[in-house]
Amino acid sequence: MTGSRKIKRALLSVTDKSGLVDLARVLVGFGVELISTGGTAKALRDAGLEVTEVADVTGFPEMMDGRVKTLHPRIHGAFLAVRDNPDHLAAMANHGIEPIDLVVVNLYPFEETICKDGVTLNEAVENIDIGGPAMIRSASKNWRDVAVVTDVARYPEIIEELKATEGALSLETRSKLAAAAFLRTATYDATIAGFLEYTLSEPPASAGGQFDDGGNGAARWREEITLSLAKIADLRYGENPHQAAAVYSSGDEGIANAEQLHGKEMSFNNYVDADAAWALVNDFDELSVAIIKHTNPSGVGMGATALEAYRRALSTDPVSAFGGIVAFNRSVDGEAANAVIDIFSEVIVAPDYERDALEIFRSKKNLRVLRMAGAELQKPAHKQGRDTQHSNEGSSLLYKQICGGFLVQDADLHHLTASDLNTVTERQPTDDETQAMLFAWTVCKHVKSNAIVLANAKQTLGVGAGQMNRVDSIRIAAMRAERFDLPLKGSALASDAFFPFRDNVDEAAKYGVTAIIQPGGSIKDDESIAAANEHGIAMAFTGIRHFRH
Repeated sequence: MTGSRKIKRALLSVTDKSGLVDLARVLVGFGVELISTGGTAKALRDAGLEVTEVADVTGFPEMMDGRVKTLHPRIHGAFLAVRDNPDHLAAMANHGIEPIDLVVVNLYPFEETICKDGVTLNEAVENIDIGGPAMIRSASKNWRDVAVVTDVARYPEIIEELKATEGALSLETRSKLAAAAFLRTATYDATIAGFLEYTLSEPPASAGGQFDDGGNGAARWREEITLSLAKIADLRYGENPHQAAAVYSSGDEGIANAEQLHGKEMSFNNYVDADAAWALVNDFDELSVAIIKHTNPSGVGMGATALEAYRRALSTDPVSAFGGIVAFNRSVDGEAANAVIDIFSEVIVAPDYERDALEIFRSKKNLRVLRMAGAELQKPAHKQGRDTQHSNEGSSLLYKQICGGFLVQDADLHHLTASDLNTVTERQPTDDETQAMLFAWTVCKHVKSNAIVLANAKQTLGVGAGQMNRVDSIRIAAMRAERFDLPLKGSALASDAFFPFRDNVDEAAKYGVTAIIQPGGSIKDDESIAAANEHGIAMAFTGIRHFRH
């Protein structure tokens, strides 16, 4: 193989010891001298392998509770020396440095540590690896002479190549390993930086941990943001068959890390729609079900049981529900599962499933069933202080890619209560109307702008999404309700943004709407209020907008 280099000495220092002994035995079989540290050395000796301690190479013992053990010229010089550079070779000879050809290192489990409940700052800090990344970077810089392995999953291919070449690794392999190693340290450092920034900062209460006051009372975003993502899987294709795609994990709870219990592989669009469905149902305290098509809800329902909530969600638009994504914010039982399989669905998402429900879903070969590992029942996203689409160690950020960069914003975690409403009309809403307005408002937050939701206190009646003007959204929402004989008289209407003209109120009145919830803030609010008074409609302002582009 091109540029192959025989492995004569190898340093192994790993936290994850799976596959270690198998790799070490292959190396020893080709006469490789093994060098190691503490726990790794013990594991190798316990397997009957001869190993040299790093302390015997450096002449210094491990010290400071293991914080210092490999940070020594006889280690880093053994990695960094360019083998065809006479000055480097002379320096090695003068200082008793012997070359090391292979470095096998994986890092202290910082990512796993900070995900544990109740982890302290001191525990996290002690799991920041120093010697490991230093060795990885030194060896990777000199990839023309040294191979570095940071991923246990690569052991089999390394073993295969060693056996095929009588103990050598090619220049091509060494270069690929170096690129992967630098990516590993970059991801590791980005995770540490994000954790420390959030943990050690004291941001304004409204800033969600992402802002710096800047000394003048004005919130200012930090200068750099690093995304740390690990590939979970390649996907068959993206939004369309001609687009390649993959799914990556940020390490946080969410759809990307859901446990798939049944069904064929998730697609790009499945992930996008399932994310939208899960975000919506988690905005409700009550048992709720959402059915999503192309990221918009075709129906949302609440109920005393999962079956009741599902039937209400389905009744909003049983036609659009075909091929949709169904999300529950409580465990799914057999009764609900039986109802769900009556119509073709792509994905089911829930915190958990009763045994009979799983068996029912598994009767449908291709139905994808996701369990949200770690999801806490009766704890909606807005109360957890996180966003289901993306969270960043306790803070909540959303990223939207544009040509040449990203837009970054706080997640929309605002949760409205009845006490937040500002009734601006002569007529006050009834208790039922207030509940219907709040329900419609919560759903509206998850509908693409311009968004209109018609609802009663327990279910959506019609949804108008993504139109270029708000009146058309009202008409579409009403058309959907009328198509399925859902009564609009006495219903509530939610609008994600203010009404620019009174025509929106006039249009709503045609369909029997008796309560409207909207942000307010238009220069023509007075005209909309006057229209509502003329029609006997109660209207409340929220002071909050919920655009979703």
